[in-house]
Amino acid sequence: MTLQEIGRQAKEASRTLGRLGVMEKNQGLFAAALSLMEGQAEILSANEEDMERARKAGMSQGLLDRLKLTPERIAGMAEGLRHLAALEDPVGEVLSMKQRPNGLVIGQKRVPLGVIGIIYEARPNVTADAFGLCFKTGNAVILKGGRDAICSNQAIVSCLTSGLKKAGLDENAVQLIKDTDRAVTQAFMKMNQYVDVLIPRGGAGLIRAVVENSTIPVIETGTGNCHIFVDDSADFTMALDIIDNAKTQRIGVCNACESLVLHQRIAQAFLPLLKERLDKKQVEIRGDETACRILPELTPAAEVDWGMEYLDYILSVKIVNSLDEAIEHINHYSTGHSEAIITRDYEPSCRFLNEIDSAAVYVNASTRFTDGNEFGFGAEIGISTQKLHARGPMGLKELTSTKYIIYGNGQVRP
Repeated sequence: MTLQEIGRQAKEASRTLGRLGVMEKNQGLFAAALSLMEGQAEILSANEEDMERARKAGMSQGLLDRLKLTPERIAGMAEGLRHLAALEDPVGEVLSMKQRPNGLVIGQKRVPLGVIGIIYEARPNVTADAFGLCFKTGNAVILKGGRDAICSNQAIVSCLTSGLKKAGLDENAVQLIKDTDRAVTQAFMKMNQYVDVLIPRGGAGLIRAVVENSTIPVIETGTGNCHIFVDDSADFTMALDIIDNAKTQRIGVCNACESLVLHQRIAQAFLPLLKERLDKKQVEIRGDETACRILPELTPAAEVDWGMEYLDYILSVKIVNSLDEAIEHINHYSTGHSEAIITRDYEPSCRFLNEIDSAAVYVNASTRFTDGNEFGFGAEIGISTQKLHARGPMGLKELTSTKYIIYGNGQVRP
C-alpha cells in the first residue's frame, strides 16, 4: 500500500471517528485490549525475531530493554487501553459560552485534531499506547516505527485492527507504515495534505530530523537528560533511595536520572555512600574534578557528559557551591524534561520549582514519575518538552484542538 493510500484512508477514518460517541469508542478500546491478550503468543514470537536481530547488531542493554516485550508488558498494554476507556472523554467539552452585546452566543469546544502521525524508534509499547490515546480522542493515527521493532509493531497493529473489526469499527483508525526505508520516512514528513500533526518519539537525532524536515506541524517530544540536585540540607537516606530509583529502576527510558548535582558542603560525606549504593547495580559514576578528588576511583567526566542522555548504567556527578550554581548548571545542560531537588528546606524547594525551566520539576521525589499513567492521564503519547500547545506528559486533552461555535438569530455585521 502506498503512502498516499494510507493517508487517504486515515483522512476518511478520521471523519468517521469524529462522529463516534464515547460508548462506541470505549467498546473499541475494550475489543482492542482483548485482541492483544488473545494474540499474545504471536506478539511475543514476533518480538523475539526483533530481539534476536537487535542482539546480533550489538544493540545496547538500555535499548534492548525498550524493545523487549513480555507477557507482563503485553498485559500492561491491554490494561492501558482499558484504563483509557474509563477516563473522561474530552471531545465535545464546551470550554466557554458567552453572549455578546449583539445577541450572538459564542462558545468554544474541544474537537479531535484529525489525523496524527507518529514516528518512533524501537519501543513497541508505543504502538498500543498511541492507538489508544488517538482512538479515544477521535483521531486516526498513522504509525511509522523503526526497523528494529518492525515485526513486533506489525503483530500489535494486526491485533488492534482485528479488535476494531470485531467491534464493527473502522480498522483504518490505526495504520502502520511497514516500509522501513528512510526515504519513506522523509516522504511521510511531507504528507501535510493528509496528516494534521506529527509527533516524533525517540532519540535526539530522530527528533531533530523530524523538526527540520517536516512540512506537517510538529509537537516535539524531547530526550531526557534529567537531573537530581542534592541540597546541603537533604536527608541522605531519602536522597540515596531516590537516586537509586531514578537511575536504575529502568535505564532505557527518558525520565531516568542521567545527571546528579551535589552541594559541596555534603559531597565529602555523601559521595562514598552514593558509590557504595550504585556499585550494587554496576553504575559507572563520571565525576568532575572535585568529585574525583574526593573519590579518585571515579571516571573523570568530560564536557560532553553534562548534556548526555546515557540510557545506560552511567551517572554524571557535578559538585556545586550553591543553589544558584545548581540551577544555572541544570538549566544550561537540561533537555527540559524532568528535574528534582532533594532538600529539607522550604526556600530552596520554592526557588527550584520556580526557576528550573523544565516540563516537570520535583521536590523530594524520583523523576521516574514523569509518565502519563503516573500523572493520572492514562497512557501518554510522549513527553513534550516544547512550550506551545502541550508540555509534559501528553494525555487525552493534548490530542484535541478547539473550535468556536456561534449561535445567532439573524444577526448581520453592520
